[in-house]
Amino acid sequence: MNAHDQLHSPETDNRLSELTLLYQFSNTMLSTIRINKLTHLILTAITTPSSNLFERSVLFLRNEKSDVLQGMLGITRNQSEGLQIVGGEDPLESRWDISDDLFSQQRSDQFCSQVRATRIEINDACPLMHQIVTARNLCRSDDTHCHKCDSCGFIRSLCKGQFAAVPLVARETTIGMIVVENPDSNRPISNDNLHFLQLFANQAGMAIENSMLYNRIEDANINLRDARERLLHGERMASIGEMAVNLSHELKNPLITIGGFAGRLLKYLPVDSREHLYAETIYSEVNRLEKMLAEILAFSRKPTICFRSCNLEEVIQDCLANCTTTFEDQNISVSFTCDEQPWDLLGDAHQLKQVFLNLILNACDAMPTGGHMTLALRKPTLDRKVAIATVEDTGGGIPKDMLPQIFKPFYTTKHQGTGLGLAIANRIVLNHFGTIEAHNSEYGAVFTVTLPLIAIIENTTGR
Repeated sequence: MNAHDQLHSPETDNRLSELTLLYQFSNTMLSTIRINKLTHLILTAITTPSSNLFERSVLFLRNEKSDVLQGMLGITRNQSEGLQIVGGEDPLESRWDISDDLFSQQRSDQFCSQVRATRIEINDACPLMHQIVTARNLCRSDDTHCHKCDSCGFIRSLCKGQFAAVPLVARETTIGMIVVENPDSNRPISNDNLHFLQLFANQAGMAIENSMLYNRIEDANINLRDARERLLHGERMASIGEMAVNLSHELKNPLITIGGFAGRLLKYLPVDSREHLYAETIYSEVNRLEKMLAEILAFSRKPTICFRSCNLEEVIQDCLANCTTTFEDQNISVSFTCDEQPWDLLGDAHQLKQVFLNLILNACDAMPTGGHMTLALRKPTLDRKVAIATVEDTGGGIPKDMLPQIFKPFYTTKHQGTGLGLAIANRIVLNHFGTIEAHNSEYGAVFTVTLPLIAIIENTTGR
């Protein structure tokens, strides 16, 4: 064989092709830090018809918390024909890329979905897992090796015949593996292809590890930025709250004076006169402002709870009795169901009454033209030491985008509300070691208050 023939022998051409792919892969690693795109490029490159390496490839990454190899991506040859060469014909400058459409097609492919649902327990008793994870060696298997191993159930579901598995190693640790096979042609996996797969996996392991580290750093920066913004927001809210408290104290005295004189005018002015209407408007608006200031002061003041034995059923019954006139004026029917159980808990009856009064009056506001309110007090089947109280109305419910916000301070759906009623109620319930939640039913809103009964509170305070 002369020198010219040696330069163009099949073996030389294969080596050149391998080097070209490795160069292009190195350039590709420098072009993206997105781990999803990187893994798609890796598997697409070794299954594309132009490389003529393998017909199907699968990627598993190691989950250190659960100690399993988790299926991440599976690509078949018919899903890898869209690999693009970017940067010209020079392999030293070119790299790979795929379109967003091909990216989406590969993710939605049935085989890829099957791979992503696969989990492999890392068990050193399994010969394949020992070779890949512990020994960090490439492993080639024929039909009689892993297909009959009890530990390799994933092989039977994913691989039909001969396959090869290569570990992805970074910093002397196995972070995953790539499994390749030729299910369409049943072509044997050659030693040359295995040699290239090993070289390819060495670079892929470092590339994936670098991408994962970058994503962790990026997530840490995002969390740090969010924490900083929350801290600054908290400081701003504290300043606003302090200002609101001072302003409330300054406004309270003149409002009392204005309301007092307006009340006196109402006694002396003719009921059907325009002046009486004006005085009545002043009096009602002053009362509204006084209520608003009282809520602001109540929310800003550090709550003091006097834990005493009280009965939750009696608290709710008192609230309903106080709202009887409102029910009659707004044509609201009310039903209250209660299991025959002791409802004793340790808490502040006055504050708990404030919670349920707020929920009941909010339900009335949601039904200005009438409706039905349902209250219930029960114990869950599995935990008899917890009381669950629900307040349900037929007012149409709360908009879905507002539901996550309604317990935040100063957030309100009412035109004349302060947005503090539910925030105060939420804080009271939390201080009683309970929870309050809201969701929509078919006809309206449902508020659920869960409170621990006396046995749990005693155990908590006893600790």
